[in-house]
Amino acid sequence: MKSGSLIILFIALVLVSCGGGKKNNPTPVLPPVKASLTFPAQNAVCTTGTIVSPTESSITFTWNASDNTASYEFNLKNLLSSVTSTQTTSDTKLTLTLARNTPYSWYIVSKSDKTVTTAQSDTWKFYNSGPGVVTYAPYPAEINSPSFGQMISAVSGAINLSWTGSAVDNSTIANYDIYFGTSATPPLFKSNVSDSFLNGVTVTSGTTYYWKVITRDISGNTSDSGLYQFIVN
Repeated sequence: MKSGSLIILFIALVLVSCGGGKKNNPTPVLPPVKASLTFPAQNAVCTTGTIVSPTESSITFTWNASDNTASYEFNLKNLLSSVTSTQTTSDTKLTLTLARNTPYSWYIVSKSDKTVTTAQSDTWKFYNSGPGVVTYAPYPAEINSPSFGQMISAVSGAINLSWTGSAVDNSTIANYDIYFGTSATPPLFKSNVSDSFLNGVTVTSGTTYYWKVITRDISGNTSDSGLYQFIVN
């Protein structure tokens, strides 16, 4: 009788331990999805918005709502001055007053209030048009490699420079001037480069270099990539 009671008690304990510890799985937190930009369109030239003054106009930026997103970080860059600005909104549009006759780039970062993971949209460029402009300067070249602050290893004492150029309103890029050296105001290194790269540039280990690209279109308009620096290992 005593052994039978022990067996029943053991079975009860097994049932409790198997069933009592069961917990519901937590609902997974889904990361935000990157937003799709809608306006101003990529590489748009005739973006005018609402004219505020001879030098400024008001532009309403719009994008599509993205899933799992609580707020959007709006990022804008003046491609002539390299000045950037950031604003946060829960809406899918934002109105700003911008300088006319000026190229800009913009992108959106989708953010969630449940996770630190974010999602960045594509980056679009546009030209905020103004009065009296027949031709537009090309967009400043995008520096690919070496990037700003990069530590790079030379191969046989040389490195390769690369960048991406694009022009406004389907204009044609004629060539590039490359400024390169160890000074923060680098001298002209090579002019009238037709490719978007320059290979076999001789460098010295342990040295900081500065470089920039001037883009020229067939109308003679130019733009400046801005100054970049890197260190050779």
